[in-house]
Amino acid sequence: MIGRLPLDEQLDALRAVLSRNSVLTQVLERGAAMGLPGWYLTAGCLFQTVWNVVTGRPPTEGIKDYDVFYFDADDLSWEAEDAVIRAGREVFAGLPAEVELRNEARVHLWYEQKFGVPCAPYESSEAAIDSFAATTCCLGVRLEAGGRWRVYAPHGLSDVFGLVLRPNPVLAPRSVYATKAARWRKQWPELTVLDWPV
Repeated sequence: MIGRLPLDEQLDALRAVLSRNSVLTQVLERGAAMGLPGWYLTAGCLFQTVWNVVTGRPPTEGIKDYDVFYFDADDLSWEAEDAVIRAGREVFAGLPAEVELRNEARVHLWYEQKFGVPCAPYESSEAAIDSFAATTCCLGVRLEAGGRWRVYAPHGLSDVFGLVLRPNPVLAPRSVYATKAARWRKQWPELTVLDWPV
């Protein structure tokens, strides 16, 4: 079982598994070309590719979109983020999937209105990844110079490979975790969904 391998071997396995999703590798390559500060491809497209491969499904099955985070605290205007989103439409044109670009330095400006709880300003893309509703979601990958993969996985990779969904009650409300868990369990019934702490 991959989740029980030493971490360096898990990282090799992660790259091998993610490389089977050609949409994902294209997003990584094109995302790197954009040169966005502190960027990562993150969340669902990563762990869902792993779940698909581990359970024998096609690598792209059930993946709704591909999230690209970046961090630009120098300009918190919607106009600046929208300019990046529009540029991204051209960069990612022709891919058979939606790619969403978001400036994580702006999240605190809209999070409470959308989710009902306040969000302190993030200090980095990594801090934003740390706050996902499940630890399994806390994963980011980017392509760096020379083709090196940079992986951010603050909770490791064992749960990702083991199909374990573990709550991360640092920011998102319980309802967000419950909704996502229910949706993902329909798509991947092999998941072990752990309860939100009381």
